[in-house]
Amino acid sequence: MQSITLLADRLRANIRTVIVGKDDVIDLALIALLCDGHLLLEDVPGVGKTTLAKAIARSLNGIFKRLQGAPDLLPSDVTGVSYFNQKLQEFEFRPGPVFANVLLADEINRATPRAQAALLEAMQERQTTVDGVTHPLPRPFLVIATQNPIELEGTFPLPEAQIDRFFARLAIGYPSEHEERELLARYERADPLLTLQPVAEAAELIAAQQAIRTIRVERSVVDYLLKLCRSTRGAPGAQLGVSPRGSLALYRAAQARAALQGRDFALPDDVKRMAPSVLTHRIVLDAQSRLRNRSAEDILREALERTPAPVDVV
Repeated sequence: MQSITLLADRLRANIRTVIVGKDDVIDLALIALLCDGHLLLEDVPGVGKTTLAKAIARSLNGIFKRLQGAPDLLPSDVTGVSYFNQKLQEFEFRPGPVFANVLLADEINRATPRAQAALLEAMQERQTTVDGVTHPLPRPFLVIATQNPIELEGTFPLPEAQIDRFFARLAIGYPSEHEERELLARYERADPLLTLQPVAEAAELIAAQQAIRTIRVERSVVDYLLKLCRSTRGAPGAQLGVSPRGSLALYRAAQARAALQGRDFALPDDVKRMAPSVLTHRIVLDAQSRLRNRSAEDILREALERTPAPVDVV
């Protein structure tokens, strides 16, 4: 596991040069990357969502593409289009922005449901189908989608089926006064993102993604994880609980967190620490909970409290 830890340390140190503070956010992004998952960033404008996506792409020497959500966005604007080349007298495929290593889907909830749905196959299957022809996407492939949780006018909320395809949801949040002062000093003369250099290659990351799956997860930790996820189904106030896809995502997240800390085995604490980011966006509240201003975080916290964690894991 030393190679994974060293890779994560290099990526973390590189991203820190442009993202001040927010080590927990960087670590969660790295965990999603190592687990071959996607990120949903819900936060107000100007806190560094785009910078984080670009920093990840540049650190991996990968292709970065940006997709701006808008009501007139078409599915072909996402996946690509086949057009007739008059010079060659044949149809050619023009790839869309999904053909990237890191795709920033900015303000995804401003795109129409048709445009949002165009991302579904790409996110789950790592491929896209245009005019009956299936095109594989580059690997690694990471979608970082953003949406503003405050501004809801003119938006199209993501359906549960698409939200469930995001490995984790997180918010960057405002920096502290000390962090913001450091941010001003660091960006005083130039944008450090412009000179950010790669510290890893795609092949190295793909090897790490495969190695993550060898992290040992004891039976007692698996039982704890399953009890936690299953306790959200039918929980008071929850219309829908965590899906089996969510259980698998939490399993992978626990493995990746263990690797980032230099362990070849996962602990119950890995499950606890990753549960809020991996599970809360998969819990759908019922009408009474929404009226009472309860949140998915409340339901998950109650599930954590009533699910005892094993203490004999070594």
